[in-house]
Amino acid sequence: MSIEDDVALLARVSTLRLLGEQALRMLAIGSEQRDFARGDVMFNVGEPADAGYVVQRGAFQITMENGGVHETVARPGDLIGELALVMPMRRQTTAVALEYSTAIRIARSLFQRVLESDPGAALRLRDEFAARANQVASDIVMVGSKLTS
Repeated sequence: MSIEDDVALLARVSTLRLLGEQALRMLAIGSEQRDFARGDVMFNVGEPADAGYVVQRGAFQITMENGGVHETVARPGDLIGELALVMPMRRQTTAVALEYSTAIRIARSLFQRVLESDPGAALRLRDEFAARANQVASDIVMVGSKLTS
């Protein structure tokens, strides 16, 4: 894929779209494409997370193993491992290719350099994360009130 194709793909991701065209171009140029055959593991639960992945083609089964099992499928335009872009952590999920697939790997170090070079993008991202946290807190209060009624 060309840089322009990668920028267009990154712009489909709601979190990344907030960064703006210049930041997306920097991410596209600095990131790397990874290829996965069917059954290949992108990462396993518990591994150190130092990057996020945007699915280019194919599909990945995402499995959360925390005593129970929660599964979802990531498809083109989906961002896997969003929090790994902004903070050191361990993977909370396992991602396995369901078919031949490709993904753009965005290293946390690259993502942080992009945010440092564009304070406006960093502020937009901070505001988005704050809005999401506020919504989660609101949802928890609503569920809690229903459980105690």
